[in-house]
Amino acid sequence: MTSRLDPVENTAVTVTDSTSAQSVVSGEPRWTPTATYPVPPEDLQAPRLERFIDAMISMGQTGQVFGEHGIGKTATFLSHIPERHPGTEVVLVPAANLTPDDLLVNAPVRTESGELALRQLIMRQLRPGSPFVLLIDDSLQAGDLIQSQLMQIACNWTLGEHDLRSLGCVGVFLTDNESVIETSARRSDLAVLDRMVTIRITANDTGWRRKLAQRYPDWDLTEVFRTWASLSPPLRQILSPRTMQHILDCAQEGLPLIWGLPLLNGSRVRLSESTGDGKRAKDQTSTILSRIAKSVGAANPSRVADPVRRLLRTAIRRRWAVLLQGPPGCGKTEIAKQVTAEEVGRPPVYFSLPVTNLEDLCVPVPSSDGTLDVLFSRALLGSEPKVLIWDEYNRPKDKATFAKLMEVTQEWSLAGRPIHNLRAQIAIQNPPYHLGRKLLVSSNNIAQASRFTVSYEVGPEDIPANQWLIDTYGRVAETVLEWWKNDIDDEGREWISKRTLERLIKLHLAEEPLEMGLIYLGEGEYAPVSLSGLEARLADQRHIGIHELAANVDAWESKLASARSETEGNGDSDVVHQIFANSEVSQLRQHIDEVARLLRHLPAKLRATYLIGQPPERLRLWIDAFAMVSKADKD
Repeated sequence: MTSRLDPVENTAVTVTDSTSAQSVVSGEPRWTPTATYPVPPEDLQAPRLERFIDAMISMGQTGQVFGEHGIGKTATFLSHIPERHPGTEVVLVPAANLTPDDLLVNAPVRTESGELALRQLIMRQLRPGSPFVLLIDDSLQAGDLIQSQLMQIACNWTLGEHDLRSLGCVGVFLTDNESVIETSARRSDLAVLDRMVTIRITANDTGWRRKLAQRYPDWDLTEVFRTWASLSPPLRQILSPRTMQHILDCAQEGLPLIWGLPLLNGSRVRLSESTGDGKRAKDQTSTILSRIAKSVGAANPSRVADPVRRLLRTAIRRRWAVLLQGPPGCGKTEIAKQVTAEEVGRPPVYFSLPVTNLEDLCVPVPSSDGTLDVLFSRALLGSEPKVLIWDEYNRPKDKATFAKLMEVTQEWSLAGRPIHNLRAQIAIQNPPYHLGRKLLVSSNNIAQASRFTVSYEVGPEDIPANQWLIDTYGRVAETVLEWWKNDIDDEGREWISKRTLERLIKLHLAEEPLEMGLIYLGEGEYAPVSLSGLEARLADQRHIGIHELAANVDAWESKLASARSETEGNGDSDVVHQIFANSEVSQLRQHIDEVARLLRHLPAKLRATYLIGQPPERLRLWIDAFAMVSKADKD
């Protein structure tokens, strides 16, 4: 039996081998042409999971669905049931978030005679007032006591004294990935298993291709799907449909496609398989992502200007959940707060995971209508736009927090209740190792890691904190930054974070020893960075920076002019070039007249670097400087 679309009515019909009669199925969505599918495929039929859902609802049986992460199990329920069964709601209950009192609780109520009696209150979502399908998502991630409660639901469609059928339930489904590395339980009780119909599915059993084609209607994704189908099963598992969507979202925004691959335990997932001897095969990440970009006509830059700000602004505009991973003290949290305030006009809703439980976000409470309602934290209420920041994301207060946050990062809800006007989510964490030392962070699995549209590894150079330090602390900050840029090596700069720089500035202003501002490693040992150069600079010993260059511009212009015939430049031109490259935009703008005078004498190969790969603000400055050079030459 196959299904196709009637070309006149645009409705689904079923054709059997024994008859050509057309049978229009009510409730099917009308066909919407896309660049991928401009006309309905001849072999179009409902995906296997959709057929299973319809069968279980018609039979009144509990359905159990197992499948790998990211293949569209939950998304299929949320899209198919409203389309195929109009008027039927999907009540999504994330099992990982449940506590024993969430589904059912005993509470004292007064009877008609005025006596107090215990009454079982059921969660409000299970009384929606209309037909509903109960979807218990991540069902194997619930604790033992919750598993016992789920047994009654799965076996009898009842919960305590409540009959779910009488409340309008027309279907019960449990879904999860049964991999032992992603779940906390295995369902082995025959009394439960004997009451369910179970299906194991793969990505080919969901309608993810059609959904991606609808999400990107102007792109022909045929070659993207062919690329995916050509991969080995292990690579297809890594490049799940969910991850593929993230990669295409990056392509749509002109971001590096590799940002769509998740960070698993601090490291970027790579598209390579393990060989029989335990070694990794050839890394195909770059090749596969380039093929995807080329097939949709999108750029795949290796990096972009001002990446963190651009990513955060895109996340708020596109309603993404993103992960920022970077070393301590590089300014991740502060820039997230700053961009949020700029974009939505109010501070973010901030939670630090080491001091946050799910119970701090929402708790079940009895309501006057005899149901259990969800009481949100005050910060999550109201109609104002909200951006959630999950700080220290991989340092949870308890080990279960990772699993509990899977609902909010994927479904944008808590205990099944949506968070109103949630514009973006930003998770911020440290890597497992930094400067050869292990940090006390938790591990994650691929299901948790792939919840984020973009996972970005932040470097100290990605966050423009230097200008903030100059604006806040003035000339002292400029001196400290000149030392940081010019006097220490790359390893030393890794030890001196922006947070450490601020401490050094404050200690100098307080006339205290600078060594105390370095990271203390214990046993009287501080970070291995010599401060003698900084102390000399702060003591006004001889050094050259942008201010000194501008103050003595005549002498420097004479030096550069005398060596202008040397195409490779000389030591003087290298010094000027280094000062230009290390100075902040505000410093260059302050002395732009002097910058233009010296710029015209630099070798062409050095001048060209100022117009390549620069952030917009810095590029604008150099364009202005070159315009001044051109005008001076004409005059």
